[in-house]
This record gives sequence, C-alpha cells and structure tokens, in this order.
Amino acid sequence: MAEKTEKNDRSGIQVISRVAIILRALKDSDAGMSLGQIAESVGLPRSTVQRITGALASEGFVMSDPRGRGLRLGPEINSLAEATQLNIVESCRLLLTELTQATGETADLSVLRGSSMIFLDQVPGTHRLRTVSSVGEAFPLTTTANGRACLARLPIAKAKKLIKAEWNRLRTDGDMSEYLSNLETIRDSGLAYDLNEHTTGICAVGFAFRDWSGDFHAISVPVPSTRFEEVRPSVEKALIKTVEHVRTAMGRGEG
Repeated sequence: MAEKTEKNDRSGIQVISRVAIILRALKDSDAGMSLGQIAESVGLPRSTVQRITGALASEGFVMSDPRGRGLRLGPEINSLAEATQLNIVESCRLLLTELTQATGETADLSVLRGSSMIFLDQVPGTHRLRTVSSVGEAFPLTTTANGRACLARLPIAKAKKLIKAEWNRLRTDGDMSEYLSNLETIRDSGLAYDLNEHTTGICAVGFAFRDWSGDFHAISVPVPSTRFEEVRPSVEKALIKTVEHVRTAMGRGEG
C-alpha cells in the first residue's frame, strides 16, 4: 500500500511539472501555439500535451486563440496574475517609499509584459523638478533602465527576439553584438542605465528581479538629467541596498 501511495505521489508531481512547463511555453509565446508546437517546445508526446491542455482548457487556464493560431493562456491565468500583481505592489510599496526617502527621487515599480514594461506603482520624489509616469503606462525595453535590466535577466535567445522585434517596430537600427555586450555588463553589475536615451532630459537607474511566480519586475529611479551626475552615487548605493531587501522579500532563491 505504501509503495502504491508513493508511486501515485510521484505520478502526481510529474503531472504538475508537465502542466508548469506547458503553461510557461504558452506564456513565452507571442502568439498561440498548436499542439505540435507545444509538444516540440516542451519535449512531450503530442498525446500527452493534448490531454493536459484539454484539462487546463476545462478550467479556463488555456483557451483557443481567437485568431485561429492554436492555444494560448486563458482568463483564469489573468486572474491569478492580477492577484500576484496586487501582492507584488503591496510587497514593494515600502521598498519604493524607503528608496524615495533615501534619494529624494521618484521610485518606480514595473513588470515585463509581452514586449513592454508596464508601470505598476510609483512613489513621487520630493524635489520640485521630478519625473512622474502613469500607472499602467507601457514603456519600451531597449532604451529604458527597467527594460534593459529585464532583458539582461532573460535567456539570450529570448532577449534577442524581443530586441529585434522592438527595433523593427520602432524602425531603429542597432548593433546587436554591442547591445548584448552591454546586457552582459548589466548582468555583472546588477544595475541598468538610461542616459537620456528614452526621453531627453531624463536619466534612470534600475535593477530587475523575479517574483514568486517567475515574472520579471524592475525597480528604477528616474532623475532629471540636470542633477543626475550629482546624485548618481547616492542613487546607486540606495538601489544596491534595495536589491538585498528584494531578495529577502522574494526569497534568497530569487536569482
């Protein structure tokens, strides 16, 4: 009896693991995926993928793409993501407040969603001249501190795909080798910079982290260019301290 129970436990764990890799494959896809594409991506038999996705669809976690491109994540996933988003905002609010108190500058929290950084929360700075963005506003990846910080944390193939797509969308030419080299520098230092590249007159410093569900977020500090060099050392110091606080909040395995 004990042997049978142990076997059932292992089987249940295997199913959960397979569900997770299928959901991640769909999450990383910019469009819907066919059963064959999912099977190839996750290394499972098509029949297994069909059985699992059928069960997920009945619970609303997977749905047919309305454009006829196979399967995509369903509305129940969005509900879970919204709950997680609320938790991450609540968890980081104090960190943003402390960051603003330490620097006098605005502190932002954003999340990587598809091909953009979406602002989730912001604590305005105390200076009369300060930077302010709207919660829910979408920002590009390749020219922002928060976007670059997240790109540096992604697998190289995924980062290159997002970079190329954004350059094509914005009709921008860039040196991919040089850009990837800059991402490597960000990975080594932990901090990413935007030096008047996204918006003239505004610089920013930020870092990226993964939450409990594996989503990439960034905390950044935008600063008017007129005082950036003056406050840069204090902002960098405060951000490095915040990195440690985030690791504690997310768990040391955040990585």
